[in-house]
Amino acid sequence: MDDATLMTAADLEALRVELATLEGEGRRDIAGRIKTAREWGDLKENSEYHDAKNEQAHLETRIATLRDRLARAQIVEVAPKASDGGIVGFGSVVMVRDEEGREQRFEIVSSRSAAPGAGQISIESPVAKGLLGLHAGEAVSITLPRGSRRLTVVSVA
Repeated sequence: MDDATLMTAADLEALRVELATLEGEGRRDIAGRIKTAREWGDLKENSEYHDAKNEQAHLETRIATLRDRLARAQIVEVAPKASDGGIVGFGSVVMVRDEEGREQRFEIVSSRSAAPGAGQISIESPVAKGLLGLHAGEAVSITLPRGSRRLTVVSVA
């Protein structure tokens, strides 16, 4: 399943809750706004109506995106830290060093939980894919959009 969206069981549940909320109260709210705006008369020059219709289009796009992610969801279990033997995997916290000696900390998470600025990278990212399966002391060259980067795993937790 090459186009799978990898996530934890908790991520899957959060996705289902968000989808249910948008399909339920999200749609009801927009329908109410459209109904109210229609009652104000001429739709051609009714900015409230056009704004509500635009928001409806955005809502339906978000719903379609979430349904697609749900259909492609593949649950990945986070390995227990003590038994993984220091192998980089889903849920690992990895300290790496680049060729200039700079160190960075990454936590391998689902795409839903990713926050690159906080060091949480998606398991589907090029860096995470390059690090998966490595042990402390091993190095890898990772191809990125701005060129190649060589990283050495310092530690895995």
